Amino acid sequence: MPSVFDVLAQDHAEVKRMLAELELGPTAATGADADQLALRKRMVQQLVIEVSKHEAVEEMYFWPAVRSHVTDGTDLANQAEGQEQEGKEVLARLDKLAPEDEAFEVQLSRFITAGRAHIAFEETTAWPSLRDSLTAAEADDLGRKLVVGKENAPTRPHPNTPASPGLLKTVGPAVAAADRLRDAATGRDE
Repeated sequence: MPSVFDVLAQDHAEVKRMLAELELGPTAATGADADQLALRKRMVQQLVIEVSKHEAVEEMYFWPAVRSHVTDGTDLANQAEGQEQEGKEVLARLDKLAPEDEAFEVQLSRFITAGRAHIAFEETTAWPSLRDSLTAAEADDLGRKLVVGKENAPTRPHPNTPASPGLLKTVGPAVAAADRLRDAATGRDE
């Protein structure tokens, strides 16, 4: 089983790849045709799905581990969860917009900037502190929890849901099931 850092690094690499691809366009403003805009919308939907699942399992498992194992872990986790909350709010707005809408690119640009900053914060600030505090077995166990948790994590941002690990573990599977039904009904399947 991969360690927590391997699981998160893989997620971050995938999100960074998506952000770079989206940044290249084409966009409505640069003359993208209907097919290109439809592809852009699908790419953003996939980004929303991946980031939503990633953030949900971080809130359930990763940030509680940071809080309990790192000396200034509560401050680190609070700062990161604030960044994640901002990201969820932007993604929730972005997910409702059409790529022809001028606001679509504005929200996407906001997320790209915030997403990269958040990934950098995690990788350079939170990970080293937690890595020094966990045994290899604990890091592997946490990695397993993230992998398993993503299988039943919500596929949409829920900015009005508190980042409470207990609440997320309790209602998360039901919210995820509702998200997946809604995804299937709207053709937004993974």
